[in-house]
Amino acid sequence: MTSKKKDRPDFKPQDLPGELPILPLRNSVFFPGAVMPLTIGRAKTIRLIEEATRENSLLGIVTQRAPEIDDPTPEDLYDIGTAARIIKLARTGKDGFNIVVEGIARFRVDDFTQEEPFFTSKITPMLDEGSGDVEVEALAHNLKNTAREVIDMLPEIPVMAKQLLESINAPGHLADLITANIDATIEEKQEILEAVHLKVRLKRVLELLSRQFEVMKLSNKINSQVKGEMSKTQREYYLRQQLKAIKEELGDKDDDENGIEELEKRLRNARLPEEAEKAMNRELKRMKNMQPSQAEYTVARTYLEWMADLPWSVQSTDNLDLNNAQRQLNDDHYGLDKIKKRIVEYLAVRKLKADMKGPILCFVGPPGVGKTSLGRSIADSLGRKFHRIALGGVRDEAEIRGHRRTYIGALPGRIIQGLKKAGTNNPVFLFDEIDKLGHDFRGDPSSALLEVLDPEQNNTFSDHYLDVPFDLSRVLFIATANQLDTIPAPLRDRMEIIEVPGYTFEEKMNIAKSHLLPKQIKEHGITKNHIEILDETVLKIATSYTREAGVRNLEREIAGVARAVAVDVAKHDPKTGPFPKVVVDVPRLGVILGAEKFYNESAERTSLPGVATGLAWTAAGGDLLFIEATRMGGKGSLILTGQLGDVMKESAQAAMSWIRSKAVDIGIAKTLEEHFLDRSDLHIHFPAGAIPKDGPSAGVTITTAIVSLLTARNVRADTAMTGEVTLRGHVLPVGGIKEKVLAAHRGGIKRIIMPVRNEKDLQDIPKNVRDEMEFIFAKTVDVVLENALEGGFQLKLSATQPQAEA
Repeated sequence: MTSKKKDRPDFKPQDLPGELPILPLRNSVFFPGAVMPLTIGRAKTIRLIEEATRENSLLGIVTQRAPEIDDPTPEDLYDIGTAARIIKLARTGKDGFNIVVEGIARFRVDDFTQEEPFFTSKITPMLDEGSGDVEVEALAHNLKNTAREVIDMLPEIPVMAKQLLESINAPGHLADLITANIDATIEEKQEILEAVHLKVRLKRVLELLSRQFEVMKLSNKINSQVKGEMSKTQREYYLRQQLKAIKEELGDKDDDENGIEELEKRLRNARLPEEAEKAMNRELKRMKNMQPSQAEYTVARTYLEWMADLPWSVQSTDNLDLNNAQRQLNDDHYGLDKIKKRIVEYLAVRKLKADMKGPILCFVGPPGVGKTSLGRSIADSLGRKFHRIALGGVRDEAEIRGHRRTYIGALPGRIIQGLKKAGTNNPVFLFDEIDKLGHDFRGDPSSALLEVLDPEQNNTFSDHYLDVPFDLSRVLFIATANQLDTIPAPLRDRMEIIEVPGYTFEEKMNIAKSHLLPKQIKEHGITKNHIEILDETVLKIATSYTREAGVRNLEREIAGVARAVAVDVAKHDPKTGPFPKVVVDVPRLGVILGAEKFYNESAERTSLPGVATGLAWTAAGGDLLFIEATRMGGKGSLILTGQLGDVMKESAQAAMSWIRSKAVDIGIAKTLEEHFLDRSDLHIHFPAGAIPKDGPSAGVTITTAIVSLLTARNVRADTAMTGEVTLRGHVLPVGGIKEKVLAAHRGGIKRIIMPVRNEKDLQDIPKNVRDEMEFIFAKTVDVVLENALEGGFQLKLSATQPQAEA
C-alpha cells in the first residue's frame, strides 16, 4: 500500500453519491489517501467491478470482521469504510481482475439496499473533526518525529519513504499513512479508521507507533548486550528473548516449539464453562510469561493439561430402549428384580425428561451377590462409560477432593481422575465398599462425599486441584455396601437404599449353569465337549461345599472341578482318539472336591434338651444361631458366654425374668415364691465365641432353650425362630427377615417361628422358598413354645394370665 504524493485527493468527500457499491475486503484495512492494488476473484466482487467501471468508477471498501468467510453477509462487515476510485484495471483470464484503487474519504454504512448480485448501501460521508486545534498540531509533530526515529532504525527502508513523510502536512492524512504501514492488528487499524476526531486518531496512532518503536529498541538492546563469551544458559536466554522479539515484530506465531498453541487449541475446543474459562485464561497468561526451565511452569502446564483433558461438554447418548436394557440386565444377572426394575424406571423417566438428574443408588447386601458386576451391567445397558472407585480403606479426604496445587506432585481427586478416564461427563460411577471408608487426622472422606452424592449440590462440585466447579449432576452414582451401620447417617440419607438379598439354592443353580460354569470352562481352556456337570451335582456343591449368601465360593468350587477335568484333558493322548466327555455326578464330585464341608447340624445340635436354633442377621447375609443352656450346682446365678453385646445380655435377663414369673404355669415350681434355681446356676452359651453377637432378636430362642432345659423336652430339629421378648411375654417384630429366612433355607430348616407383625416381610421372600417352608406367626411366647417343643406345650394359665394369641 502506498500514498498519493498530494496531501489530499482532488475528489471532495461531500461530492460522494448517496449510494455506493460495497466491496468486502479481507485481511486489511483501506485508508483515505492510500493507493492499493487488489486481486478480484469472488463472483460477487467481479460483478461489482464490472458495474462500477460502467458508472463512475466509485465504490466503497469495507473490511470483513472474519476474513475466513468467503461469502459474507451485511452483518459480517464493519460499519465504517473508505470510498475509493478505480484508477487502473486489468483483466486476468476469464474470471478475474487486477485493479488499483485510490482512497477518497471515510463513510458510514447506513442501510444496505441490495445484496445480490453484489452489495450496495446508502452512505454518509465522515469529515475529520478538530482540525486547527493546537493539541492536534502538537500530536502530529510528535507523530512525525517518532516516525523519523523508526525509519532511522530501519536502514533497509528506501529514502523516498522519508521524503514522502516530510511532504505530508495534514494531520489526518499523516495518521492514515502511518497506520496503513505499521504492524498492527485488523481490529486496531479499524479502530483508527473509525476515529473521526483528529485528536483521538493521532493519540491512538502514536501509541501503536511508540509500541513498535519500543520493540525495535529492545531488539537492538538485546543485540548490543550480547558480546564476548556466553554460558549455555545465557546463550539460551538471549536466543529466546531475541526470538520472542522477532515474533512480536513479525506477528509470526507458527513456530510452537513448546506446544503452547496446541494446548491452547485443545483448551478452546474443550468448551469450558465461564468460570473455568476465566481460570484457564488467567493460568495460560501466567504460563506464557514463564520460562520452561522454571518449576512453576511445569505446575501451570500440568494444570492446563488437566483442564484440556476433562470432558466439560462431552456427553454419551443414553440407550433409551427399555426392552433392550431389560434384556441386557437379564442376560448379565439372574434375579435381582428390584434393582432391574429401578433401572428401567430411571430409563423411562430419562426418556420423558431429558434433563433429569442422575439418581444416587446404594446396593446393600452380603458379599458375592453381584453388586459390583451389576454396576458395569447397568452402564452397558444405558450405553454409558463405566468407572469403579474402590473406597475400602480410603482414609484421606484428598482422595475424593484432590490436593491443592501448592503441594509438590498435587493431583485431582479420584472423582475428577475418573471423569478424565471415562471421557464423558455422564458416566456410571461405582463407589465400591462405601461402608468401609475410614478417617484420621488427614480428614474424613465420607464428609467429602456428602457434596458428591447430593443431587442439589453436585452440579457445582469443586475439586481442590482444579479450584473451579464441575457439574456432576449427569453422573449416575452407584454405591455398594455390605452393611449400613458403618455409613454415617448424613451420607446414608443422600442415597436411595436398595437391598440385594442372598440367593436361594434354585437361584444359585441357575446362576451356575448360565454364568459361572461357562466362564470357568472358558478360563480353564476346555470346552463343553470336555465336561458336563449335572444339575444335582451343582446343587450338591451349593448345599454341601458352600454355605454363603452369594456365589463366590460356589464359583471357586466349580473352578476346582474344571481344573480336575483340565488335568485329564492335558494328559490325554490325541493319538488314542477324541477325549471322552467327563460327566461330573455326585459320586465323582466327592472324588474331585473331597469330603463335604457342610451338613445339616440342626438335628444333632437339638437332640438334647436345652438347645434351640435361632436366626441371626450378618453382613454376609444371615446365619443359623444355636443357643445352648445347661444347669449345674451353684447359687442361682445366670452365666452368659459367647462374646455378647449389652442388648443380647439384656434379652437373656428379660427371658429369665419371664420364665421365673411363669414358673408355676410352666411346671417348674409349685409357687412363685419358690426359686427353682436356689441351689443351681444356669449357663447360656452362644457357640462361635470368637464372633461378636448383639441384638434383641434372640429373645424367643433364649426363652425356648431355657424352657426346654428346665422341662427336659427337646426343641424340634426342623424349627428355627426369631423375635424379641418382653417381660409380659409378647413377641415383638425384628429386622432382617429375608436374610434370616434364606439362611434357614440354606441350613435345611423347614419351619420358622417369627413375630406376627413380620408376616408382611414374607412378600420379599422368593416363592419357591415360601412354598418349601412352614411359617408360624406368634404374638406371645406361649405360641412359640407350643410350636417349638416336641409334642407341643401348653401353659397352665391362672385366671390372672392373658390368653395366648396366635
